[in-house]
Amino acid sequence: MSLGITLKDKARESRLLRQRVLTALAVVLVLATVLINRLVYLQVISHDHFATLSEKNRVKIVPIPPTRGLIYDRNGVVLAQNQPSFSLEIVPEAVDDMEASLQGLAEIIDVRDSDLDRFRKLLKRKRAFEGIPLRFHLSEEEVARFAVNRHRFPGVDIEARLTRQYPLGATAAHVVGYVGRIDEQELQHLDTANYSGTSHLGKTGVEKAYEGVLHGKVGYQHVETNAQGRTLRILDRTPPQPGDDLAIDIDVSLQAVAEAALAGENGAVVAIEPRTGGILALVSTPSYDPNLFVNGIDSRRYASLQLSPDRPLFNRALRGQYPPGSTVKPFVGLAGLEYEATTMERETWCPGWYQLPGRSHRYRDWKRSGHGKLDLNGAMTQSCDVYFYDLALELGIDRIHSFMTRFGFGEKTGVDIGGEVTGLMPSREWKRAVRNQPWYPGETLITGIGQGFTLTTPLQLATATASLAKRGSRVRPRVVNAVIDPEVGETVAIEPVAEAGVTLRDGAHWNLVIQGMVDVVHGARGTARRIGVDAPYTIAGKTGTAQVFTIGQEEKYEAEELEKRLRDHALFIAFAPVEEPRIAVAVLVENGGSGSKAAAPIARKVMDHYLLGQAWES
Repeated sequence: MSLGITLKDKARESRLLRQRVLTALAVVLVLATVLINRLVYLQVISHDHFATLSEKNRVKIVPIPPTRGLIYDRNGVVLAQNQPSFSLEIVPEAVDDMEASLQGLAEIIDVRDSDLDRFRKLLKRKRAFEGIPLRFHLSEEEVARFAVNRHRFPGVDIEARLTRQYPLGATAAHVVGYVGRIDEQELQHLDTANYSGTSHLGKTGVEKAYEGVLHGKVGYQHVETNAQGRTLRILDRTPPQPGDDLAIDIDVSLQAVAEAALAGENGAVVAIEPRTGGILALVSTPSYDPNLFVNGIDSRRYASLQLSPDRPLFNRALRGQYPPGSTVKPFVGLAGLEYEATTMERETWCPGWYQLPGRSHRYRDWKRSGHGKLDLNGAMTQSCDVYFYDLALELGIDRIHSFMTRFGFGEKTGVDIGGEVTGLMPSREWKRAVRNQPWYPGETLITGIGQGFTLTTPLQLATATASLAKRGSRVRPRVVNAVIDPEVGETVAIEPVAEAGVTLRDGAHWNLVIQGMVDVVHGARGTARRIGVDAPYTIAGKTGTAQVFTIGQEEKYEAEELEKRLRDHALFIAFAPVEEPRIAVAVLVENGGSGSKAAAPIARKVMDHYLLGQAWES
């Protein structure tokens, strides 16, 4: 008979419980080990990586480059402006394999070796979180091709930026200058904080000289991004301060007239407002298109500019050094009156040549048959070399040098755009120091007619002419006349800078010499009388012809038989109206031959346009 009693197996239950506990413990230990390993990996082994990602996911500081200031001419015509363009930029810290990315980008977008070289140089100097431009000025097609492949290139994006543009192209290029990409050498001298996000700076002209004014101040924004570098939101923003605009004294219409008048010739024209020193026109031909340099010029085009025998990149107005020829005669004549080496009544006989006492060598006059008997006025009017040979010998090189330097010959003018050279006003000390030779009397003679060692720049000639027009008052030449705050529209004028003037023993000598220059243009025998015909205002001028090479004692100069590059340089200086001078002009035509035929008509066109609003027709 069964009683229905089930006996418990306590030993079996105990074994089963232990197995379950051990199994659970093992699972817990395995999971704990995995968790600990993962924690160690995250917190120790990959701490720096994930800390960076965490920071990226939280806050990123992005520089905001300022808008570059504009450049206007004296009448408000825009000479340098900004236009939107697209650039391809890379943030280094967001790119895993930079070389692979660069190679991949080159497959869909035209990336030149020069782009890669510049990018790699910037990569070494820029901070990892800053965007570095790889290509500028992408076309719409290139932008579209990248957009389709955007997912392949983390850390790479298209940025819309403002790029510099010069709407008038080659007109006034040597004055305005251009901006270009910042190179490695320039990076070493820049304020890296203020130039964060900026890829260009001024290279020449106003763009370089006033870089600090035009650039402005960088701004910043704090943005929240995800781990892929995508911006989620802007947390804070410090706006950039745009660069100031500049108003310059250049009159673009006058500049264009002067450039057109010089068309086909290598040369320079500088026109100055005598009262303020403002440069109304500064022409160097041939010129070039500055837009070629903004986003990088290709090697072929650069080589064609650099190697051209006409040297379009060379600023002849500021850096060209030429013998001034007979354009110095008014100044030498003034020195003669000042030092009582001559008088207005004193006459000199000109047989067509001049000899030093006891010497057989003849220093020739430009007119082989001679001018006969001439006083100072006649000598200037007809540009008689013999008269000025004799006067130079009477003055001596020491007094010539001393007087001419008072007008700025042989010295920089101090023009605000820089880049100019000094020219040369020779002296005994200079020759002894440079050539270790004594000074000879014959060298004094040719210095008196602007030949020999004497060298001037067109800017120096124009500045000295402006000083002569103002009877010794000297004002430093300038290009920029005002700084404009684009945000508030406030204009701050730049006042003219007065230089040490030229004071004469007898103030009447100014008028005597200037009358001689008037007779050059309006006199019956003046060398530039052709441009004075029917002029509705009075012009004071002086022609000049500078030899390119020395002619033998018995040789005759025949321009038609010489190559163009061996012909004389043609020069002309002038100011008008004489009663109240508003413009002073210096013209140089390289290998132009006669100053009266090649240079003087250009000056007349420039003065007619400025004073009358029209161009003179020859």
